[in-house]
Order: sequence, then structure tokens, then C-alpha cells
Amino acid sequence: MAVEFKLPKIAEGVESGDVLEILVSVGDTIELEQEVMELETDKATIFVPSDVEGVITGINCDIGDTIAVGQVILSVEPATAAAAPAPVESAPAAPVAEKPAESVQEPVAPVAPVQPVAPVAPVAPVVSKPESVPVQKASGEKVIVAAGPAIRRFAREVGVDLQFIQGSGEHGRIVREDVLKVVREGSRQGGTSASADSGSQSDGYGPVHIEKMPKIRQTIAKKMHESWTTCPRVTNFDDADVTALEEIRQNSKKEYAAGGIKLTSMPFLVKAVAMALKSHPVINASVDLEQGQIIYKDYVNVGIAIDTERGLVVPSLREADKLGIPDVARQLGQMAENVRSGNFSIDDLRGGTFTISNLGAIGGTYSTPIINTPETAILLVGRSRKLPVVVGDEVKIRLMMPLSLSYDHRLIDGGAAARFLNEVIGYLEAPSRLLLAL
Repeated sequence: MAVEFKLPKIAEGVESGDVLEILVSVGDTIELEQEVMELETDKATIFVPSDVEGVITGINCDIGDTIAVGQVILSVEPATAAAAPAPVESAPAAPVAEKPAESVQEPVAPVAPVQPVAPVAPVAPVVSKPESVPVQKASGEKVIVAAGPAIRRFAREVGVDLQFIQGSGEHGRIVREDVLKVVREGSRQGGTSASADSGSQSDGYGPVHIEKMPKIRQTIAKKMHESWTTCPRVTNFDDADVTALEEIRQNSKKEYAAGGIKLTSMPFLVKAVAMALKSHPVINASVDLEQGQIIYKDYVNVGIAIDTERGLVVPSLREADKLGIPDVARQLGQMAENVRSGNFSIDDLRGGTFTISNLGAIGGTYSTPIINTPETAILLVGRSRKLPVVVGDEVKIRLMMPLSLSYDHRLIDGGAAARFLNEVIGYLEAPSRLLLAL
């Protein structure tokens, strides 16, 4: 008798997800903990493992569906019921009577024929975060798409159907350049040639292209609306003279590179912010108006806003105040790699007490960043540039880093914000303090 496999509780606070990929088909045999589908939740993609084993008799959702925790997604015939019948044992051969050597041998009784063994149904290979994912076409023909999760996600976002692409990677694996090639060809032809459903329409003035808003973009939109409507924001602008910091970085980056670490100015900024947060607890707090409380965080977890193809993702660097510059640099590099490849969990995005957004990596100077509620402040750093600055009574060329601090005016007054930003600048302008900080 088939059992129902329901979407389990994925993570705290996650109640539903959009189906990105279904990794199994009806008739497949699955094992415990085998990943059966990929879901997109608030800001992370999650592979759903099976808690049953047996043969799939039904799939109760399709790609693109939004499914809730507790909803039936598969019907499975348990392994005990689905097991193939045991082979029938061969009948023993009839014994042959011994005769004296000189006598004529009588005919031997025929051996009972061996009963044919019942064929065993072929077992489907176990799938685990596969690079080759079966795609079910409308005609029922199964096409194997050899592509990793990041490539599949990228293809969905640019509207390319992978089952129409011949991969140029090893063993026909589809790589990013294959998808980009299709996008470029589609642009020259006025559309994406490998898209199963272009979504092209007209709004009366010309052609338009309509796509479903990804789950991550829906979540970002809700969070930004929540921040804008509940959090009265003020932004302070200032500059830090990072000439000395840049000299230290340039002198150290080869040594860091030898250890596999790319040394940018970001680790110094993260450390400066973390140390300043310890001295200004009101910036490291949150507001609970319903309870009339201020929640001061006795830990410092700095969120780092990372720009990805799917949208802005903010993983949290835990206990940043306790890390040295090398550890911060190493963890920042690993975080960025994990986020851009989709190799992160929802827990990696939680627990932040303050956020840093690095606009300078793209370009630009000042901005008014939106606070990542329930946090109460966010710092945006722009691209450092050389400016004429009065030092003493002389005008000198200095490397200046633009900083924009947005803060929740319900809790943080202008004076508190200015003192915090001044301390961050003080650390950046005297980087030896960061190297010696505990």
C-alpha cells in the first residue's frame, strides 16, 4: 500500500517553497535521505530528502508550484511491498542409479528443468545533488540534463530551457558559457531561442516579456516594504582616509595570496565595524514596540550584503569581533563563493545584528541603504577614490573611502550614530589598531 511523503519542516520560519526541480520520476526506486526535489524558499534553495524508501507511484506537484509544509508531494510504495519476488529455487535433479561397470547402463531419468527466475525490476540510480537531472517532456520522453544547481538556476533566470542545449563541458555537461551563448543568439534573433515558454505579450504600446517573480525577489520586496513603512530612517554621510590602510593592504596581499586568501579592504572594514559595535550597543540592538522593549545583542554578527544573479543575499559573519583580519578575510571569501554557487542554508542568513553593503565593488560613492530589519542600522561603503584633502595647513592627495550610515531613528539619535561612525573611521584611519585589537 502506497504511503504519502509530505513536505517536512525545512527550517525554522519556512512554511513553503517553490518547486525548482523534481529529481525523480514515477517508477523510480528511492532510498532514505535521497534528494527528491529542489525548492526555492525565502533566500535559499533547499534539496528535500526523502524519509521513506520504495518505488514512486505518484508525484503530486509540478515545477513552479508553491508547496506548503505538510503537503503531500510523493506517493511511494514501501520497499517491503515493492520488493521483487524471490527467485524460485531449482528442482533437484533426479538421482542416477549406480550400475556395475560391465552392465549396460539404463536410460537416466531426465533432470527436472530449472524454473526461470522472475526478472527483477531495474533499480534507478540514487540521486544526490545530481549534476544530471531528469526532465520530463510533455510527450513523456525523459531527457537527461547534465548541469549543476547554479547553472540550472541561472538558466531559469534568463529564460533558457536546458533540455534544448548541447553542453560543451566534460561528458556533455552544460556550463555557464553554453547558456550565455543561447542568450546572445536569442538577442540577435529578437528572442531567446531555447526557451520553452517565452512569455512574450504586448501591452498595447509594444512587446513585453512577463516572468513570474522569483521567491527571493518577492521576499526582498516584502522586507524592503516592511523596512520602509515601519522604520523611520536617517542617513549620515562621511569619508575615511584609508591611505595608510591601503599601504598595509598592498604590502600584505602577496603574503595572503600565498595562503589562498584575497586581501581586500573589506576585512578591515568588517573588523572596524565589529569593534565599534562593542562600544556602541545601541547600534547593535533591535526594537520591540509591541512589548515596549529594546533588545541589546551581547554578540556581534555582521551581515554582508552580496550581489548575486538571484538578488541580494545577506549571510551573517558570526562573532566578527572575535576574529582577526586573516580569519575575516578567509571567511568572507568562502561566504561569497558559497552564496554565488548556491551552497548555503537559511541558517547562514540569520542572526545578523548589523549589515554592511559594499557598493564600491560595483561603483558609486554615497547612497541611502535600506535597513535590514529587525536590525537598526546598515553601513554602505562606496568606491575609494583619491581626493585633495587639507592635512594640517597643506593640501595633500589622500585615498578616501565614502561611507553612508542609515539608522532607525526610533532608537538611534543622530549623536549616537555620529559617534559610532566616527569610531569606525578612527579604526580605518589607524589600521594598526585593528591588527592589535582583541
